[in-house]
Amino acid sequence: MTQNIYDDSGFFEGYSQLPRSVHGLAAAPEWPSLRAQLPELKGLRVLDLGCGFGWFCRWAREQGAASVHGVDVSERMLERARAETADPAVTYERADLESFTIAPGSIDLAYSSLAFHYIRDLAGLFARIHAGLAPGGRFVFSVEHPLFTAPSRPGWVADKDGKRTWPLDGYLDEGPRVTDWLAPGVVKQHRTVATYLSLLTQAGFTLGWIDEWGPDTAQIAERPDWAAERDRPPFLLIACRRGG
Repeated sequence: MTQNIYDDSGFFEGYSQLPRSVHGLAAAPEWPSLRAQLPELKGLRVLDLGCGFGWFCRWAREQGAASVHGVDVSERMLERARAETADPAVTYERADLESFTIAPGSIDLAYSSLAFHYIRDLAGLFARIHAGLAPGGRFVFSVEHPLFTAPSRPGWVADKDGKRTWPLDGYLDEGPRVTDWLAPGVVKQHRTVATYLSLLTQAGFTLGWIDEWGPDTAQIAERPDWAAERDRPPFLLIACRRGG
């Protein structure tokens, strides 16, 4: 079963104070890039895997999606999502993505934001998403960039002149990484960029777009504290399609 760190009271309190938790999609710097890869949503059946507080679910419905189903392992996250959603076409379900099943051909778009780096059996999940998509269906998601998940001790290191660098070790050694982020003992699954792409193609997807996201000059001008992300991309963004 996926570690349910989001129902830890200390973690949840810290996570709830993050900008993207308070302000939603508008506070996620990678959101404009992901949004640009989404199809026209009018009339589509949408699945949000790791939906959290339901920000994307509500947005997709506002764009005309016929139905939106959000899935998350955290009851605390879903409690808030349900409280902030007043639309019968948006539904939520508590489920572990390691075993969550999708009816064949039942969705037109699968979306996920920063959830898959917690999943051990990603090959199995990708296969179930592929089967659940209708022919021509789209799959768009983000994960923490493998340069971010690889280090045994993630965090910027400053030299004697104050220049910051990101330490990298064990990049090719895939598997769990235990870190302290908002709470001690958070388990993430490290994979290389090549593995993400290989798992998708093995599942039958056709890759359409990949972005090792970092802020552009306009974003840095607005948020100078993001400048360091140009040295180590924090997110890997991928869009693909089911053939047929």
